[in-house]
Amino acid sequence: MTITTRKLDNADYGRWQDLFQKYFDFYEIQSPKDGFQSVWDWVFDPVQEFWCEVAIDGDTQIVGFVHYQMWYNSMCAGKSCYMADLYVDPSVRGKGVGRKLIDHVRSFAKDNDLQSVDWLTQDFNYAGRQLYDTYEPKTNFVFYSIPV
Repeated sequence: MTITTRKLDNADYGRWQDLFQKYFDFYEIQSPKDGFQSVWDWVFDPVQEFWCEVAIDGDTQIVGFVHYQMWYNSMCAGKSCYMADLYVDPSVRGKGVGRKLIDHVRSFAKDNDLQSVDWLTQDFNYAGRQLYDTYEPKTNFVFYSIPV
C-alpha cells in the first residue's frame, strides 16, 4: 500500500470528523460539544499555530490524521512541537501510516528549528506505544489534568 500525506482540506470534513470521533471512542472519552467545529476552525485559522496532516492510501481514502501545534517548552528554553492527536484507521494499522504521519511532524519541527516533538498517550495504547518506542523510549513524566 502506498501512503502519502497532505494538509487537511475543506472537502475532508466528513471523513476527518468520522476518524476524530473514532479517536475519542478509542480513548473512551466523550467528544466535547461543538469540539469538532472548534478544532476544525483552529486548523484553518491562519493565526493559530495548529495544523492537521492526513494520510492517504493509494485509493485517495483518508486513513489517518495528526494534529500538531507549537508550544513553548520551558525545559529546553525554546519552542517545541506538540503532537496533540494521532489516529490511524484500524484497517491499516501496522502498515506504516502512523510512522508516515509522525515523520511528517518531525520534518516540520526540524524545518522550523524546533527543539523536539512531544506527545502523550494512554498506558493501554500498546500498539501505538510499540511504534512510539521505535523513536525514543517513553519519558518518566506522569501527566495530570485538573478540570476547572
